[in-house]
Amino acid sequence: MLSAGLPQGAVPRLERPGPLRDRVYEALLELITTRALRPGQHLVESELAGHLGVSRQPVREALQRLNTEGWVDLRPAQGAFVHDPTDEEADQLLSVRTLLEAEAARLAAANSGSAGIAALEELCARGEQAVADDDVDLAVATNAAFHAKVMELAGNLVLSELAGQVDRRVRWYYTPVARQRGKQSWKEHRELIDAIAARDEARATTIMRAHTEHTRATYREHSQG
Repeated sequence: MLSAGLPQGAVPRLERPGPLRDRVYEALLELITTRALRPGQHLVESELAGHLGVSRQPVREALQRLNTEGWVDLRPAQGAFVHDPTDEEADQLLSVRTLLEAEAARLAAANSGSAGIAALEELCARGEQAVADDDVDLAVATNAAFHAKVMELAGNLVLSELAGQVDRRVRWYYTPVARQRGKQSWKEHRELIDAIAARDEARATTIMRAHTEHTRATYREHSQG
């Protein structure tokens, strides 16, 4: 196993041609977001390059971009490390997420039709099955898809764009508590669907706010524990 913590074959080699630096960046960001590369982990350029089947140059460029965006820390004479977020960073971002998601839930209740409700129900069923199967990766991905669908149903492009800016960090923080949130998270999703289907804007707002605050509190407990 590489010191980067990725087993051989876990990440497909990137195909050429194309904007290689962007694809290396996306590959590394996905590995960080899903915590295949863990907070605080040392990132060795040569090993990452070998794992992705590219030269060191696009890896170096990707790490510099990730550093600028706060995903990676570049330390003089030490190298690159996955950023280890402080409790304050996580708390502030999850607080902003609560504001965005609560408004999205309200708008979804005002605007959604039967097709949108059916899509949410399908995602909820998929998430519940992932929890039953103890498939954390699928549960996290489905949770993100569920919230993205609510945002889509809200029909506000500006709100959606703002949510997109924090989406990956939300996934980053949600991953370590996904198993702990488990069934309760999807129970809350079911309650949200009922409120949206009833076109109850106030109830949808309240449920989503409580739902996102539960995740925020669970992450805080996890990081402190």
